Order: sequence, then C-alpha cells, then structure tokens
Amino acid sequence: MAGAIASRMSFSSLKRKQPKTITVRITTMESEMEFNCEVKWKGKDLFDLVCRTLGLRETWFFGLQYIIKDTVAWLKMDKKVLDHDVPKEEPVTFHFLAKFYPENAEEELVQDITQHLFFLQVKKQILDEKIYCPPEASVLLASYAVQAKFGDYDPSVHKRGFLAKEELLPKRVINLYQMTPEMWEERITAWYAEHRGRARDEAEMEYLKIAQDTEMYGVNYFTIRNKKGTELLLGVDALGLHIYDPDNRLTPKISFPWNEIRNISYSDKEFTIKPLDKTIDVFKFNSSKLRVNKLILQLCIGNHDLFMRRRKADSLEVQQMKAQAREEKARKQMERQRLAREKQLREEAERSRDELERRLLQLKEEAQLANDALMRSEETADLLAEKAQITEEEAKLLAQKAAEAEQEMQRIKATAIRTEEEKRLMEQKVLETEMLALKMAEESERRAKEADQLKQDLQESRDSERRAKQKLLEITTKTSYTPMITNTATLPTELPSFSIISEGLSFDFKDTDMKRLSMEIEKEKVEYMEKSKHLQEQLNELKTEIESLKLKERETSLDILHNENTDRGSNKQNTIKKLTLQSTKSRVAFFEEL
Repeated sequence: MAGAIASRMSFSSLKRKQPKTITVRITTMESEMEFNCEVKWKGKDLFDLVCRTLGLRETWFFGLQYIIKDTVAWLKMDKKVLDHDVPKEEPVTFHFLAKFYPENAEEELVQDITQHLFFLQVKKQILDEKIYCPPEASVLLASYAVQAKFGDYDPSVHKRGFLAKEELLPKRVINLYQMTPEMWEERITAWYAEHRGRARDEAEMEYLKIAQDTEMYGVNYFTIRNKKGTELLLGVDALGLHIYDPDNRLTPKISFPWNEIRNISYSDKEFTIKPLDKTIDVFKFNSSKLRVNKLILQLCIGNHDLFMRRRKADSLEVQQMKAQAREEKARKQMERQRLAREKQLREEAERSRDELERRLLQLKEEAQLANDALMRSEETADLLAEKAQITEEEAKLLAQKAAEAEQEMQRIKATAIRTEEEKRLMEQKVLETEMLALKMAEESERRAKEADQLKQDLQESRDSERRAKQKLLEITTKTSYTPMITNTATLPTELPSFSIISEGLSFDFKDTDMKRLSMEIEKEKVEYMEKSKHLQEQLNELKTEIESLKLKERETSLDILHNENTDRGSNKQNTIKKLTLQSTKSRVAFFEEL
C-alpha cells in the first residue's frame, strides 16, 4: 500500500517536472520543420534551435516572421514566444526568412546555406514581382537558376521542352511579349549553355550579384505622410532611408544614408529622425499603424547596426568563418580541377576507343571488299581458263580439218580424169578446195592468236588473284592486332590511376596555396569585369531582338519608369549617389516641403 502511494507520488512529481510545450512549425524557402517549443522559451531560444538545425552561423541576416491582421511582424529575440500576438492554435507557424539584406552579397555571404536561402528568397520575390526585374535580365537570371538546378547543359539530356514545367520568368514579362514558351526556352537555354562548369553555389551567387543591382532589391516599403500631409513611400534598406513618390518605387526622391542618422524613435504613429549633425533640426513623418511603426523601427535598427558593422574590422567569428570559407573554396577548386582532369582523360579515352572502333569497322569493310574482289577474280580466272581450253580445242579441230582438206586435194590431183568435163569439174573442185583450205588456215591462225590472248588474260587474272590474297593477308594481320589496342584503350574508363592521384592530394593549405588562390581571385576579378561588359552587350542584344515582339499596351508603370531611367543612363547606385551630394539640411527641408 505504502509502495503504491510512493509510486503514484513519484509519477505525479515527474509529470509536474516535465515542461509544457507547444508545437511550432517553421517554414523555410524549401522545407518545413516542426519543433516542441517550451512555453517559457524566448524568441532567441526558438531562433537558435532553428539555426542549429539548418547549420546556419550567419544568423544576423535572418528572423522568424509571422502575419498578424494582414501585417508582417517579426519574432522579438528577448520576448517570450507566446507573449507575441501570434495565433494560439497549434501548430504555431513562423516563416524563417532573410530580414536584412547585404550590401554586397559576394563579399558578405560566407556560408553556402546562407547564400542558398538568399537565392531562393530573392528568386521568389522576382517571380512574384515584389522586386521589379527588366525582361532581358529576367532571362539571364532564369539561365543561372537552371544552371543551379540542373548542372551543366547536356543537349542529349536537356532536350526541347525540359523547362516546360519550370517557373522561371515573371508573368508580367511573359505577358509583355508575343512569344511562345518554346521561344522563351530557346533564349534561356542559349545562355544556360554558356554557364558550363559553374557549380550550384557559383550559379546562385551570379544570380544574386545581378539581382542586387535591381532598384527594388532589399527595400521594404511603407506608406507615410510628412508634416504637410503629403502621402509618400518610405524605403528602408541596407544603405539607409529613401523617400519615394507613391507611383514610383524605382527612383527615390530623397535619400538619407545610415551614417547621417543619429537616432530614430517613434511615439504612437509619429516617427522622429535625428540627423548626426546636431545643428540640423529633426524631421518627422507619420505612418498608418502602431504595429507598422514597430516594424519600421526594427528594420531601421537592424540595418543601421549591420551598416556600421560592415565598416569595422570583422569579429573573430566572422574572420574564422571567412578563413574556413577560403579554405573550402580552395579545396573545392582543387577538387573541381581534379574532376575536370579526370573527365578530360575519360573523354579522351572514349574518343580513342570510338576512333579505334571506327578504324576496326573500316578495316573490316576493306577486308570484305578485298575478299569480294578475290572471289570475283577467281571466278573470272576460271571462266577465262575454260574459254581458253575451248578455243584451243577448236583450233586443233580446225587444223585437223585443214590437214584432211590438203590430203583430199593431193588425192584429187593424183586421180586421172579421163574426160575433159570431169577434168574441168575437177579443176573447179580443186580451186574451191584450195580456197576452203586457205580460209581454214586463216581461221586456224586467228583462233591460235585468240588462244594466246586468253592464256595471257588467264596469267594476268592469276596475278590479280595473288595480289588480292596478299592484301587480304595484310588486312587480316592488322585486324587481329586492333582488338588488343581497343582493350587497352577501354581501361581509362575505369580510371584506376585516378585513385592514386586522389590519395596523393593534400588539403593542407600553405602560404603558397593561399597566394596562388589570391592570384586566382584577382584573375577572376579581371575576367569578371570583361565578362560584365560582354554580359551587358548580350543583354542589349536580347533586348533589341525581342523589342519587335513587345506589346506596348501591356507595359506596366514600372516598365515605363525603368525604360526612362535606362534612356537617361541612371541606375540604383548613381541615383543614390547623386541624391546624397546635397547637404543633409537641404534634403530635410526638401522632404518637409514635398
């Protein structure tokens, strides 16, 4: 009895000690995960668990997003998960997304997983038209997305129609031109074929390098009003705060870099911006909702912190990550070079094998032809021999007849014919016999010459037969040697020697390795500049090529604005640079007078 009570007490205490949890669903750009989240956990506890699960160390770019009353919100790190205004039904869903964007993706994104998540998010934003992308650039981006997914282009594998089920272009771009899916695929594939040799991470980085130059990349837009009540758009991104006309999200009217801003605060719906120059008055604007104000403040603080962090020396953690990334890049480069060598040797071996097989087939055909010629020569020789024998017998028969005619003539001459008539008839008969004998002799001589000619032809036929047999013997000798070459040539397909090379590789990156890598990086920079020029020419060429197929009436306001900016030669970088040339004071005054 006492034991049973003690057992129940122990079970009850164990039950009380177990922490209460809720089910949380985390969605990334390519997967879903579920976790048991303790009710006492703060946002940072859940966020760290997700990052550890993904193997992500560059955590400062990301956050957990949720939607409340049609408004975007982000989980606060220092606040309990359940204290947020999140739906209480399980599983509670959060979206793991990039909250802040880098200024330069190639320099700042270190881990492959970080780069991959950014690639997927930016790609979706472009396809969903949350980021405006011109048509020709959309085709180029699509080609890098295809390279990242399918690897190197292989015409025997990637046949017409292989992109039919892939979403690669914004619907706006597809609707803007009178082009069939096959025509788009043809243009995407033409660029895709030029990306041969790029690994997935390289293709994704090329995608991000192009996308980050688009005007709406990384910008969060909010509707605001200035002191005069003018409706404007506030854009918050990695570089600073930008003020836009509501009808033009591409070109800001005013910009304030983060290094010019000292403090940002809000009270209810009013935002206050304090410039770094204390002699300049603060400027204010109003937003629509308190919840939106909280989001603006979070984005401003996070982007400002990252802006300042980029301009300081890297922390030990980042230095370590970059060093590891450089070593990993060098290792991958060496591995790719080794694989490229192996592939080249394999292809050469296959080409040699194919050439030997082709040569063997050719020799077999030649041998068959020689054999056929030999058989024809033998048949011809037999026919000539038979004809010569017949001619020789005919000549003998004619000679015999001529001899008999001669004997008959002699016998007639020796016969005495008593009467004149018999004598005359006999003379006539003798004359005829002499003429017949003469003809017989001529025919016999002609047949003898023909027999000699046939004997000569027979001799030449036998000589031809002998030469054909000799050639057949030579070809047979070559053919018997060829399979040995073929067997030897097929050995490289197994590549037994490559394992020795592989075992001999060392990945201890010494100073010389790092110097060589640095030289390669510099070389890549030069090549990139040249390629960028070539790329721009290709983009212009594609734009000109499809311009005639454009349906002008379907152009959106952003298409028109982009074309105007292009005609003026303005882009994202030089626009912001021009806007910040004026003094902060004059820009603040301009904002308040809009």
